[in-house]
Amino acid sequence: MQIALLQIDIIKENKQANLQRAEELLAGLSQEVRLVILPEMFNTGFSMYPERIAEDENGPTLAWLITMVKKYKISIICSISYAYMKYYFNRLFFVFTDGSYQTYDKRHLFHYLKEDEHYTAGTKRLIVDYEDWRICPQICYDLRFPVWSRNSSPKAAEKPYDLLIYIANWPSMRMQPWNLLLQARAIENQSYVIGLNRTSTDLSLTGERSFSGESQVIDFKGNIMAKAALHKEEVLVVDLDLQSLHEYRANFPVLMDGDEFTIENI
Repeated sequence: MQIALLQIDIIKENKQANLQRAEELLAGLSQEVRLVILPEMFNTGFSMYPERIAEDENGPTLAWLITMVKKYKISIICSISYAYMKYYFNRLFFVFTDGSYQTYDKRHLFHYLKEDEHYTAGTKRLIVDYEDWRICPQICYDLRFPVWSRNSSPKAAEKPYDLLIYIANWPSMRMQPWNLLLQARAIENQSYVIGLNRTSTDLSLTGERSFSGESQVIDFKGNIMAKAALHKEEVLVVDLDLQSLHEYRANFPVLMDGDEFTIENI
C-alpha cells in the first residue's frame, strides 16, 4: 500500500491557509497513493483555546476532508479540535474515500501544556480495517505510553494490527524520545510504524516552540525505511508490503508470548 506523509508548516489557528496548503500538496500526489496522513490539529496547530477553534460534525474542516477524499480518491488521517456538547476533544478522523469516517479521541493528554484542562481524554482505542490492513492510529503524546499501543497476541480475541500511526506536534527539544520510541513501538509490536510530525514554530502557553519534522516510517524490525528532512515541508511517500510483515511474524512469532491484560477506562 502506498502512503503519503504530509510534513507541513502549520499557521497558528489559520484554518483557511492550512486547508489551502494541504490541498495544494494533495493535488500533487500520484494516483497510486491510497492513504494520506496529516499532522495533529493540522488545521490550527496544537491550540489550548478550543472554545475559539473547535468544530463539530457540521464544521468546515470535516466538510473539506470529505470533499478531498472523494475528489482525489484517497483516504485521510488527521486530527482537529472537536466540540461535542460542552466538551472538547483532540479527535482523530480516519476518512474513507466514500466520505464515511471513524474517530479516535486522544487518550493521553499533555498535562505539561494543560491539555487536560481544556480537552477530555478518550477511552477507546481504534483499529481500522482498510484494504486488507489493520491500522491503529494514535496521537502525539500517546507515543510515550506503550501499554496503550500494545499489539495483541495471535491467541487473543482481537487480531493484531499491522500499522501503527502517530500524528503529532512534537517539539524539536524532545526529538530523541520521538526517534527512539517510534523504533521501540515497531520492534515490540512487530508492526510497521509511521510518525508524522509538523514543522515551523508556534506560540504555546510556555512560549515559542520549534518543530523540526523528522517524520519517518519504520519497518516491523525497527529499521528506518524513510525519514523526512529537518525544518522544512516535505511529502514523504512510501510503499508498505503486508506479505513480508506476515511472513516475518510467522517465522519469528514473539507476539505469541505477549502478556494478556485489560485496560480500564479512565
